[in-house]
Amino acid sequence: MKFILASQNPHKLKEMNDILSAHGIEVVLEGDVGLHVEVEETGSTFAENAMLKAKAVMEASGLPAIADDSGVCVDALNGAPGVYSARYGGPELDDAGRYRLLLENLRGQTNRTAHFISAIACIFPNGDTIEAEGICPGTIAFVPMGNGGFGYDPVFFLPQLKKTYAQLTPAEKAAVSHRGKALAVFEEKLKAYLAQQK
Repeated sequence: MKFILASQNPHKLKEMNDILSAHGIEVVLEGDVGLHVEVEETGSTFAENAMLKAKAVMEASGLPAIADDSGVCVDALNGAPGVYSARYGGPELDDAGRYRLLLENLRGQTNRTAHFISAIACIFPNGDTIEAEGICPGTIAFVPMGNGGFGYDPVFFLPQLKKTYAQLTPAEKAAVSHRGKALAVFEEKLKAYLAQQK
């Protein structure tokens, strides 16, 4: 079975394939099948945005589509950047620009608690859907650390591991990350769904 990932992000693709390949599912980027679907993320939650993206790509491709919407929510900023994590500070900022802006907005703030959320949505051409969510609590570091990962990973600190996401090995990250947790829930729901289809 082939799923189209509603994303241009090769990091997300690898994380999806690492888990879903065990179930005979190949995940490809929308660009790999000649699609580039622009979806306006008008949802007020990560789950709503994930479903908007998956639905648009499924309709454009006619194949099962999977989407992830994720971001970091910082308590001292009333949950910001939240669903705007990928667009924080405007389109001219890259990943480093966004996390530097986050650090600037937290300057002098002692409460650094935050959490990452990942919402995964999958929709099949027959209209069936599977949804899953994962949350990873942590704090925002005072300075970026580590060279791995992407997005806010260099500033998202896990007190129990004394490392940022960007300092974790891929295996360590998969075990604790919001997307790893969401994919674990998704994997169980997908197994049940595939068993029903037999």
